[in-house]
Amino acid sequence: MARSQVKTKRSWTTKREAKARRLENIKKITTSKVIPTESIVEAMELVIQPHDRVVMEGNNQKQASFLSKSLSLVNPDKLHDLHMIMSSISRPEHLDIFEKGIAHTVDFAYAGPQSLRIAQMIEDGQLKMGEIHTYVELYGRLFIDLIPNVALVAADKADADGNLYTGANTEETPTLVEAAAFKDGIVIAQVNELTDELPRVDIPGSWIDFVVVADSAYQLEPLFTRDPRHITDIQVLMAMLTIRGVYERHQVESLNHGIGYNTAAIELLLPTYGESLGLKNKICKYWALNPHPTLIPAIESGWVENVHSFGGEVGMEPYIAARPDVFFTGSDGSMRSNRTLCQLAGQYSVDLFIGSTLQMDPDGNSSTVTSGRLAGFGGAPNMGHDPGGRRHSSPAWLNMIESDNPLARGRKLVVQMVETHQAANKPVFVESLDAIDVAKDASLATTPVMIYGEDVTHVVTEEGIAYLYKTDSIEERRQAIASVAGVTPIGLDRDMKTSRKLRERGIIALPEDLEIRRSDAKRSLLAAKNIEDLVDWSEGLYTPPAKFRSW
Repeated sequence: MARSQVKTKRSWTTKREAKARRLENIKKITTSKVIPTESIVEAMELVIQPHDRVVMEGNNQKQASFLSKSLSLVNPDKLHDLHMIMSSISRPEHLDIFEKGIAHTVDFAYAGPQSLRIAQMIEDGQLKMGEIHTYVELYGRLFIDLIPNVALVAADKADADGNLYTGANTEETPTLVEAAAFKDGIVIAQVNELTDELPRVDIPGSWIDFVVVADSAYQLEPLFTRDPRHITDIQVLMAMLTIRGVYERHQVESLNHGIGYNTAAIELLLPTYGESLGLKNKICKYWALNPHPTLIPAIESGWVENVHSFGGEVGMEPYIAARPDVFFTGSDGSMRSNRTLCQLAGQYSVDLFIGSTLQMDPDGNSSTVTSGRLAGFGGAPNMGHDPGGRRHSSPAWLNMIESDNPLARGRKLVVQMVETHQAANKPVFVESLDAIDVAKDASLATTPVMIYGEDVTHVVTEEGIAYLYKTDSIEERRQAIASVAGVTPIGLDRDMKTSRKLRERGIIALPEDLEIRRSDAKRSLLAAKNIEDLVDWSEGLYTPPAKFRSW
């Protein structure tokens, strides 16, 4: 008998049929795309099923807070053992759903605000870990092996057809929606307002199954605002070292800055110290960066050509709308951000990533996962490594070639900028990362390292700069790190004779080697000393949140 005659007939539309049954269930609540606000919990119980994979929007800033609160209110007898996928575990109810048994497993990228609680819940067996991801890795898996059955997202406005306007904080919304919408998943979007006419359509209604007007606007945090008042003289010194010893030396044109006062100091020194070095139009022209308020003076003084952003920043909206030559904006004036695309730009298109960490070991491995704190690391590993797929050249990329081999390739600069001690005088440089023990306690398959030492090209501390890419052995690399580690367990173990030789070879650079006097490193160099100065630089366009107003 021919093979074709015994072939078992199968359905190729099982997912579509399952979705149709779910949509039929909800008709008792609504026959349109609009779910009544007061009916959202019942609606979730009708369209979400036990053991579903549910992706919940919640990133560094924008939180689908109405939907996350509503999910925590469902009946665990009806809805349980969900597999949650969240780029950021940021709100209490994100973990409440695990305590109640509504959810069981989680895959995530970052859990800063809830890092202590999630570590305790894992220890208590209330939550099962999938993996700790980078942002791009998590987004990628949504299209491969973590395809969501349901996506719960947030937007500014919607019309009755489900078209969404996401405003300045588009963030990860299109990626999450697409992963569900094109694999017969259910997409529910909470919106601040239902309107007849949208400023622009960011996500078409054909991708959206339901919209619901939230009982309050989605949570939005001013995560990237740093008040210059809190920048110290030590951070000014480190910023001077970085500008002179890294940005100028390697001709860094495109870059990403992490969050922190160290990098805020760099941004505020460009119009002053950077100007004195004649570096304008030579470095720091192209940015993958949220709209940091501390970048305003550099923008206004002509340093910055363009900025593409992961998301927005509270209070920067009027300024961005008035500077479309610099930011990506729509015809309505609001910024168009995109976390997925900006992460990819930061991974492949910038010359340099500079960030910080909580711990670094003798080999330069670093992590923000410490004892009792499962923070994750978000996008730092995406941008903080040398992508093997890069093929285009730039002055900084070519400057990193250390060989005459015709097949030699350039390299991204990955800079760790840390003070040798963090709060409470805890040393950053340690013999062994806490993350190793955390991995054992949480039964993780691998140690949650944020940036691997092999990717780090420079370490900048208040002591000086270690040019790790110049070292030619593991031991030499360790000595270079120890030489700038200060009075820490790693720094105290350095060999002084070796450190002197490394300095002579240019592998270590102290401030005086870069013609920087420590006595010159003062806050007076900052282009703005406080938030009010930033408002003045912006010609009144920057409207900081009330908690940052001191005048």
